[in-house]
Amino acid sequence: MDNDTSSPDRGPEPSEQRDPEGDTHADETRTRRTLHGISSRVWEHPADRAALQALRRVPVFDQVLKRLFGVFGEKPVRLAFQANAVQVSPRQFPEIHRIHEAVLETLDADRETPLFISQNPVVNAGAYGMERPFILLNSGLVRLLNEEELRYVLAHEVGHVKSGHVLYRTMMALLIQLAQRGFPIVGLGARAVMPALLEWYRRSELSSDRAGLLGVQDPDVVFGAMLKMAGGGRSEETNLSEFLRQAEDYAESEDVADSVFKILNLLGTTHPFYVLRVAELRKWIEGGEYDRILRGDYTREGESDPAYLDDLAAAAKAYSEDLRDVVDDVAQAARRVRDSIVQGFGEAFEQASDREPRRRRDE
Repeated sequence: MDNDTSSPDRGPEPSEQRDPEGDTHADETRTRRTLHGISSRVWEHPADRAALQALRRVPVFDQVLKRLFGVFGEKPVRLAFQANAVQVSPRQFPEIHRIHEAVLETLDADRETPLFISQNPVVNAGAYGMERPFILLNSGLVRLLNEEELRYVLAHEVGHVKSGHVLYRTMMALLIQLAQRGFPIVGLGARAVMPALLEWYRRSELSSDRAGLLGVQDPDVVFGAMLKMAGGGRSEETNLSEFLRQAEDYAESEDVADSVFKILNLLGTTHPFYVLRVAELRKWIEGGEYDRILRGDYTREGESDPAYLDDLAAAAKAYSEDLRDVVDDVAQAARRVRDSIVQGFGEAFEQASDREPRRRRDE
């Protein structure tokens, strides 16, 4: 087990950090706290909870989910994701295994959550599965990030697992792949679900960003990782202060953020922009919740939380209405695009028809 976590029962121990070139050195100034018994409710963004509740109320959602997984099943889906990957262990990618074990301890997560690395240059990671979740890192991400930044990404994915996101995220990945290949297995039902699923999928990222911060317990590490993943540059090529100033543009107006999310629906994008995620995470830190959690003031697993349930019910009701508006906006925008294309072809046809008689007369 990594020696850079500390519990309330014993004194803090020095953490280890790998610089961008991969060297490991002791950092005597920071400690990391093990969050014993922490409930995922602690880090779940209200928009994530509300969107998930609204998603479950979409009439065809359950039918699509059951039909999709009824066809594929647990084992084939798991093997499809893991077939071209290497499982991390004490003998394979041992340093990453050490980080993963430390993150599971810090967030008091299931120690049996397996981790795989896939040879893929795309900078990305994911948590997948149905009853048996697992985490998959792309090699491009492993090569880009340093040790502390990898710790953040792993904690982010562990957050998805603890929040129960994995089943729906796996469904999203499968639906996207099927849609790209023109596979008709779920037909029109999937098209009805996709806008709502995309909306929730992005909101779930905001929750897991908080889990990632709690796993690494250093905001600058999180923001630095987001900067790298947004631009792909090395530390010496980028400036974190400039990136944070860029994020402030989104923090100034909630209307702007809402508009960005609606545009992303039209683009079919699964993740919100990194600058938007930075702004949302900074807002959570500045609200004081992050510091309270590190002081040990947080909800434990099994503890009732009436305020949470009340907030969830109210948020889900409001978000259901917003989600209907989003779906309507997507449908209207699609119709506008279709009408514009039809009009464009019509005008082009008319112009071609006008030119044809003149060409014949010239001949």
